[in-house]
Amino acid sequence: MSPRRIHLVRHGEVFNPDGVLYGRLPGFRLSDRGELMAKTTARALVDDGRPIAALYASPLQRAQESAAPFVDLTGLPLQTDERLIEAGNQYEGTARKPGLHLLRDPKEWRRVYNPFRPSWGEPYRHIANRMIDAMRDAWLARQRRVDDHRAQDAGLDADPDADIVMVSHQSPIWMAHRAIAGDALFHNPAHRRCALSSVTSFEYDPEHDEFHEVDYCDPAADVPSIDQGAV
Repeated sequence: MSPRRIHLVRHGEVFNPDGVLYGRLPGFRLSDRGELMAKTTARALVDDGRPIAALYASPLQRAQESAAPFVDLTGLPLQTDERLIEAGNQYEGTARKPGLHLLRDPKEWRRVYNPFRPSWGEPYRHIANRMIDAMRDAWLARQRRVDDHRAQDAGLDADPDADIVMVSHQSPIWMAHRAIAGDALFHNPAHRRCALSSVTSFEYDPEHDEFHEVDYCDPAADVPSIDQGAV
């Protein structure tokens, strides 16, 4: 088996008939199709034969609900990590998508003057840093549990190379991907490779404190869905 992996899983489809940019707003749950997507992805990861040792999720309802099938299949407790939350955005609650097209409206200039940061929301660098910190801390917490069991000459509670699952959102996952790949964080959101209920997988090199992306998969690709409302 290849070394332990950290899987960043995006939540499933959200019930959002009005096409609202939901951001961090409460009350946005998974749709029926979103629940099916979450179950499909959880089953695919579990059936892959790689044991899972720890499960984390963003505090937002859609991420918690997307993590629930992992809890059901593995029996693991769900740990909530605030750092996995959706990116902050000044346009949440509206149907307007931020971007350079808003420069045509002078009333929006105070928000969209710097798309490289971006000026309308949480800085890209901040998103990437909090995601990578959460990934590193999850890996180190798992390693401490393994080391403690070895020191006590006890049987391990799970395979020491078991994986970690972290359920988050499109923008944070994409920022982690670009930062780890060494790419510029400014990007066109329309070109993100981060489908609903997709899985972006990384391995960690503790000696050099480096993550390396090793896989991307879309287990729920065959479930019809509408991807709207993401930051």
